[in-house]
Amino acid sequence: MELAYQKRSQEELLRELTEVRERYEMLKAKGMQLNMARGKPGREQLDLVSDILRVLTEPEDCVSDGVDARNYGELSGLPAAKRLFADILGCRPEECFIGGSASLQLMYDTISKAFTHGLLHSGQPWCRLARVKWLCPAPGYDRHFRITQSFGCEMITVPMTPTGPDMDVVEALVRDPAVKGIWCVPKYSNPDGIIYSNETVRRLASLKPAAPDFALMWDNAYCIHEFDGDFEPFADILTLCREAGNPDMVYEFASTSKITFPGAGISVMATSVDNLHHMEKLTGVQIISYDKVNQLRHVKYLQNREHTLALMRKHAAIIRPKFRCVLRHLEDQIAPLELASWQKPKGGYFVSVNTLPGLAKRTLALCEEAGVTMTAAGATFPYGVDPTDSNIRIAPTLPPVAELEQAMEVFCVCLRLAALEKLVQE
Repeated sequence: MELAYQKRSQEELLRELTEVRERYEMLKAKGMQLNMARGKPGREQLDLVSDILRVLTEPEDCVSDGVDARNYGELSGLPAAKRLFADILGCRPEECFIGGSASLQLMYDTISKAFTHGLLHSGQPWCRLARVKWLCPAPGYDRHFRITQSFGCEMITVPMTPTGPDMDVVEALVRDPAVKGIWCVPKYSNPDGIIYSNETVRRLASLKPAAPDFALMWDNAYCIHEFDGDFEPFADILTLCREAGNPDMVYEFASTSKITFPGAGISVMATSVDNLHHMEKLTGVQIISYDKVNQLRHVKYLQNREHTLALMRKHAAIIRPKFRCVLRHLEDQIAPLELASWQKPKGGYFVSVNTLPGLAKRTLALCEEAGVTMTAAGATFPYGVDPTDSNIRIAPTLPPVAELEQAMEVFCVCLRLAALEKLVQE
């Protein structure tokens, strides 16, 4: 069994450095071009659902609940699409607003409208406030952080724990009226793959923020995205907030991006009826309706929660070997050397690796030189700054397994090389 690097002598480290560097140069010479930067479904997954394109074939197929999906109207979405998402999320159809292919756009619009017009209980637009602070559990989703950063929010890092955000920290911070919201990915969090515990969810729903317009931004992107094991049920956050006396605090988001087509799906914002009425008044100025033909296509194809879960089991069969490939390489090549720790998720789209401090940037730079592109170091923290330079997000789903085997070989060699360089210098 290999001895951990930190337990080796300087002479042993130098010898190992020479060997690993030679291996790295051999891999680099292959001229690979492998991309693992984003959590994209692979070609096999897209082919799996391509029959959705043949769902609507006749004019009469485009009528649902007496509404012609080809025409103007129904700003908040087709009633059938609302019922579908309500069935999946466990909320009520009247609490759903159906958007286009990107739930991220609905999230952006929510923050944008808070700044330009204010939310339901704001009193004034956020743009008139001296300071707007935002809580960012980290490691977290870089696109979330970029939204609030783009509006000039002061982003505050909240440590993630195995059960979700550190709630003692969250409950202390929301006493500040300048704190206007928090990003949350409650199930298979991006990138750690953590499922928030029932206690964490309850404490979030029961928050008593000083700001009356505090927004719990609940990005339930991976709500039905298991790839290993049975479906994990989850509580309806809208019901929990309502029961806790916070009916207007939560904005929940989801989409079909990793169920059907990421570039041609549908999305949802679920929130209180009062919130929806407020947002619809503002949204009606910018759009008459989202693509209702695509909404109906998805309704007819996905049908209901159980039928959608059956489809997700087919997705799981495709991506499960990819995650097992990543974890096998880490266990075989990195674990004995004690260079990093990682989560072993049962769902979602990422594996989160935490290296020894100071290794993430160098590891990823070496990977890029060898032709393997991954998410930039620091991206999983606000402002792109990882205070320990240690978190790396691996996205295994896009490449075929054969390419993933090569990419992980490169990654493990690069991490070993970065660690050896640092240890020899010390």
